[in-house]
Amino acid sequence: YLNGRFHLRWWPGLAEVVRGFAPDVLHIEEEPYNLAAAHACRVGHSGGARVVFFAWQNLKRLYPPPFRWFERYVFNRSAGIAGTARAADVLECKGFRGSMAVIPQFGVDEDLFSPVGPSTHRNGFTIGYAGRLVAEKGLEVLVDAVETLDGDTALQIAGSGPLESALRHRLVDKSQMRLLGSLPSAHMPGFYRGLDVLVLPTLGRRGWTEQFGRAAIEAMACGVPVIVSDAGELPSVVGEAGCIVPAGDGSALASELRALRRDRERREHLAQAGRTRVLALYTHHRIANATAQFYRQLLANSDVL
Repeated sequence: YLNGRFHLRWWPGLAEVVRGFAPDVLHIEEEPYNLAAAHACRVGHSGGARVVFFAWQNLKRLYPPPFRWFERYVFNRSAGIAGTARAADVLECKGFRGSMAVIPQFGVDEDLFSPVGPSTHRNGFTIGYAGRLVAEKGLEVLVDAVETLDGDTALQIAGSGPLESALRHRLVDKSQMRLLGSLPSAHMPGFYRGLDVLVLPTLGRRGWTEQFGRAAIEAMACGVPVIVSDAGELPSVVGEAGCIVPAGDGSALASELRALRRDRERREHLAQAGRTRVLALYTHHRIANATAQFYRQLLANSDVL
């Protein structure tokens, strides 16, 4: 019901499904302040399941009724999985006291997203971006920074969104900068492998900041160095395996790009470090194992809701 109304939609047939399946654990892939989460939590408890919600929220926001009531109801009757350590801190700050694990729920297939082999020299320096074309992602800052670079430098932008028309107009006379539009998922490994560096220059906006940065781990898995801004979760996602610049600082971004273009050895170091970090933290296998282990802990602990 109410499909398309993200915070108010819910599943009228869920109770029948839960009764028929009788799960031990009901994992709700919903933020706890949504009606769907509160409804599923009630249904799960009625069916005798241990209930788990998932949350990305990394800003402490107090929601108006009834969403505040939904959140409190779910907090009091569920365990939680937070996408990042900052999201876990926000949940605790808002009063959540249940069992919790920090598991991103975003991973990559390390065989599909992988380097093509030993890096080889190619002419020029290719910079890439992948994601939504919206103002809060900092694309104007990226284009400004690339315009200050001399030499054989190219920019490849993959994605779509409200800024697409303005960007196309701005780049019309710049042959070294290309707007590729949205690419199919199967084409993304090839896109990353054609880059010397991926840049995610997020600015953020009021009420929102970067919650993860999936393109960063996909590029890292492909052995591509990444530069990210210090907005939201991007620094914690890339860690020491990436370069971090102040959000909105085009001069700092341009300086980092120049330094990487000159230093092939550093690029190779970052490529290896990024791949190693993804294998340790962000593969489907690692995330699935961590999630399953959390389920086992809930079932083994009779005191957990």
